[in-house]
Amino acid sequence: MTEAWQDGAQTESGLPLEPFYGGTDTPDPPPPGQFPYTRGVRADGYRGRPWTMRQYAGFGSAEQTNERFQYLLAAGQTGLSCAFDLPTQMGYDSDDVMARGEVGKVGVAIDSLDDMDMLMRGIPQDQVTTSMTINAPAALLLLLYELVAERKGISASALGGTVQNDILKEYAARGTFIFPPRPSMRLVTDTFAYCAERLPRWNTISISGYHIREAGATAPQEIAFTIANGIAYVQAAVDAGLAVDSFAPRLSFFFNVSNDFFEEVAKFRAARTIWAGVMRDRFDAHDPRSLALRFHAQTSGATLTAQQPLNNVVRVSIQALAAVLGGAQSLHTNSYDEALALPSQQAAEIALRTQQVIGFESRAATVADPLGGSHLVERLTADLIDAARALMVRVDERGGAVSAIEDGFYQHEIQDAAYRHQRLVENGERVIVGVNRFTDSSQREVEILRVGAELERAQVERLEKVRARRDAAAVVRAVDAVRVAAEGTDNLLPVMRTALAADATVGEICNALRDVFGVYRPGGDI
Repeated sequence: MTEAWQDGAQTESGLPLEPFYGGTDTPDPPPPGQFPYTRGVRADGYRGRPWTMRQYAGFGSAEQTNERFQYLLAAGQTGLSCAFDLPTQMGYDSDDVMARGEVGKVGVAIDSLDDMDMLMRGIPQDQVTTSMTINAPAALLLLLYELVAERKGISASALGGTVQNDILKEYAARGTFIFPPRPSMRLVTDTFAYCAERLPRWNTISISGYHIREAGATAPQEIAFTIANGIAYVQAAVDAGLAVDSFAPRLSFFFNVSNDFFEEVAKFRAARTIWAGVMRDRFDAHDPRSLALRFHAQTSGATLTAQQPLNNVVRVSIQALAAVLGGAQSLHTNSYDEALALPSQQAAEIALRTQQVIGFESRAATVADPLGGSHLVERLTADLIDAARALMVRVDERGGAVSAIEDGFYQHEIQDAAYRHQRLVENGERVIVGVNRFTDSSQREVEILRVGAELERAQVERLEKVRARRDAAAVVRAVDAVRVAAEGTDNLLPVMRTALAADATVGEICNALRDVFGVYRPGGDI
């Protein structure tokens, strides 16, 4: 694949293409690969290697999701991205009363080491990078992934991938939190320290603006709140005694790609510029990798419509091109049926083919920052930088991201923006094709993926077998050790790893942490 990318250093007609182009009539930012990385984090853009084509997948059982993984890899996907079901995200086992009706519905159910082993069966974990969209129990899923690799004889130091692990945006925009913010921040920084020692290739957090934008935020809000959250994570790690350059190179970001094509391209350029300045000037980072904002992008689920769903193929294509021209390191393209259900196999393949057509046929990836120097893009970049920095000042005035979220500042700002957008749609000033204009009463049926109740019964039975065959006394001791460790200050990951290796479940360990940390409710802790 790399050779095919390098062969694209000319147009289809044979005209030569330089790695990047500088303007002649406007002041240029530094070239790609140089501080403040406005034009990209790599000097050669995608010429050395393409972005990672990482389709988000996960539904039902570990076995079903493994089959989808194998299918996507065979279709040319270059990285895995795993969705977990709501009970797993909330730290409940599949047989918990709180899990009823939700097992396997919006992602894969993972209760134990046995499930993770099935999920990754036949997957070369030392050759394929894996991204896991999990937050409150992120450390547990990462440890399960490491333990499964260990069973295969793969060293932890060979594992590459990302665990989302961004709990702050859950309080502000998404809602799958378990513990209050401050103990949750401890789990985040414990993961930083653990990975710095054991999993040096692992991206320990994906600081997410995606869900902030999906909740209704504007582009400046997405940049500002995401980077403010990043500042909070870096500060928490520094306060915990970690040297900034020991963990910052493994920080990554996750951004939304919406429909306003040029604003989205400029948004990525603005975010890189702001982050580079923050890390150099605020945290005195010296490693260039600490300054360079690397990000995964996903096309916007909120822009997809249940009406005329095939229109979503066009929306996703425009958004994916914006991500590529903006310099994403990896990309997920949504499937056209995601406003209706989890992606069907056919829809997932079309979404992947969209990336491949952009990458191999459009030649949009042969020049770094190809829109750099455009008067429009440069102005939008500057305006977004100014607007985002002004919002970041307001966050700082409230004591930083954690305090601003606890006070409801993020939530209020996002809700106001979402309300303004909805009013524009309702009065027709903002056109949504097929929804408020160009509507068609004759709807074509689209085959959708359904997860039946039998899946939940089978998953509960699988969990019962795990409980029956394990050493129950050893599990009790291991979970008690987690509870004791949570009351202290030592890193929690080693003791949680021991518990998971003894076949303790995700829910059992989360319950032990609930006993110590409590459970967060908006407006107060209980």
